[in-house]
Amino acid sequence: MSRPYNFSAGPATLPESVLQQAAAEMLDWHGSGMGVMEMSHRGKEFISIAQAAERDLRELLAVPSNFHILFMQGGGLAENAIVPMNLAGSGAESNDAASGRALHTACRGGAVDIVVTGAWSQKSAAEAQRYADAAVAASSEDSGFTSIPAPAGWKLRRQARYVHLCSNETIHGVEFAELPDLRALGLEAPLVVDASSHILSRTIDFNRAGLVFAGAQKNIGPAGVTIVIVRDDLLDRALACCPSAFNYRQVAAAQSMYNTPPTYGIYVAGLVFQWVKAQGGVAEMDRRATQRSRLLYEAVDGSGGFYVNRVAHGVRSRMNIPFFLHDEGLQDDFLAGAKAAGLLQLKGHKSVGGLRASLYNAMPLQGVQALVAYLHEFQRRYG
Repeated sequence: MSRPYNFSAGPATLPESVLQQAAAEMLDWHGSGMGVMEMSHRGKEFISIAQAAERDLRELLAVPSNFHILFMQGGGLAENAIVPMNLAGSGAESNDAASGRALHTACRGGAVDIVVTGAWSQKSAAEAQRYADAAVAASSEDSGFTSIPAPAGWKLRRQARYVHLCSNETIHGVEFAELPDLRALGLEAPLVVDASSHILSRTIDFNRAGLVFAGAQKNIGPAGVTIVIVRDDLLDRALACCPSAFNYRQVAAAQSMYNTPPTYGIYVAGLVFQWVKAQGGVAEMDRRATQRSRLLYEAVDGSGGFYVNRVAHGVRSRMNIPFFLHDEGLQDDFLAGAKAAGLLQLKGHKSVGGLRASLYNAMPLQGVQALVAYLHEFQRRYG
């Protein structure tokens, strides 16, 4: 059976071999007599699954030993609250929380600086303001979020507890090619990175990042798992109001088993980690991402204006490519024809309109080639 190509921004396409393995192991994982969804999260079977997933992810991203890998819940949106609740404190708040004191007064932290480059970092800024003195250090809203402000111009506060950015904006299609060096900008605050929509597609410089988080449903696995990679020295800054199940120190101490984790999602994520390793690791994912995105951008840019991508060339995302028809009245015809051709989920986000193709790690080159062929054919018919 030939499957269509799914360009959804998330939950997104998974490698076929991973889906096949998960299906084969659905009723009986490795002779245990249980499916993974039926296992106790504290049993030896699932503990082995979780440990292998963490080990493989650490290897793939070259995560240093002084960083903890946490498997949590709530997605990227929840982390917009969980991060300030964990990092916006000074340390004293954590002591208050441990002793049960001052819980009613310790739910607001210090300064937090946020770089706004699209819809997701906008949400991060709004949510952080509920728990901290959050300020926008830089914004590309004036450009319609088609650019990234140069770090040298960011208005960073010396007292900032951390600086937050989204390294790939799923909706607006902009991507940081590298993380900024805050020390070079004269700031010692840790950098927090929302890498939800391009994690495992390029290396992460942990010399520049103090915390990286990612919802799994875009480039790793099914919805339900949130991965947090956090440096040791950032574990004791939580506000007293931070719920125990979201407190990084407590989750790390329990090896992500403080409460029942999203067991099946961790299992599938682990299968994806194994698949990435077998394909050649993050370096190969990076090469493929560049190849796929270049092919699609060339088709859009070479259409003579029939299709348009508005993002500045130097910051174009390799994962999420928004584009527009010169005549928006053709969009319904475009989407209907694409679906008939086995090209799914190409409608742009409702907040920006247009079209969007998400080219995550599991998208084969043949899928992009089929999309490009359809772009050419649609232009031939309607151009």
